[in-house]
Amino acid sequence: MNGSTEILLILAAVAYVMARRVIGEPAQGKRMLLLPVVLVAIGLSDVSKAGSNPTALGFLIATAAVSIVLGALRGASTRLSVKDGIVFVHYRALTILLWVVSLAVKFGANAVFQHTDKHAATAAGNSLLLTLGAGMLFEGLVTLSRALRTDHQVIWSKGKDGQPHRTSPFLDNMQSRMTSDGWPESSRSEGTISAVKDALRAAGSRTTADDDRHDHGNHHDRHDRHH
Repeated sequence: MNGSTEILLILAAVAYVMARRVIGEPAQGKRMLLLPVVLVAIGLSDVSKAGSNPTALGFLIATAAVSIVLGALRGASTRLSVKDGIVFVHYRALTILLWVVSLAVKFGANAVFQHTDKHAATAAGNSLLLTLGAGMLFEGLVTLSRALRTDHQVIWSKGKDGQPHRTSPFLDNMQSRMTSDGWPESSRSEGTISAVKDALRAAGSRTTADDDRHDHGNHHDRHDRHH
């Protein structure tokens, strides 16, 4: 398979994922974690020669880091919903925009690198699968982290031909721990930033209530001493 064909297939796969998640699909641990790990493993084999070239290695680390950051932002930008007790994930317009930025940055960086240092670019090999997998992995981690903070089922994989969905004891255990940490359910489903705000507001309310009780108690003490 030549490079152009591989790129077209990867772009088609990304477009397929986008289409499904714009419509909305169940948050599946297998698809969000296992597939990206496989892509990263294949990608590492494609760039196995980069370790002997510091410039190529630095390029791979930099592009992978950018992909990870953009992937995490995509995960934070998705919308979560619930259908039949199962958490669904939906892409927003911002999520799609972040995908476009991710691909533009990757292809643009590759073109510039190829033009400025062809030898190092050759040593770096085809890093598209590596950076794509890394970004998808962190997108999945952030999305699953948010999904697990809801009180609804997060499945491992969809059932085929009418079969029940497969669940994961590991994910169920994680969800049990994460939902008992005192974070409001609405915050868990909407995202990390709003969750932090709601948690701080809740903490502030508790502090204010404690202060009121403390002041009320002091008032009674002063009243008792006066009498």
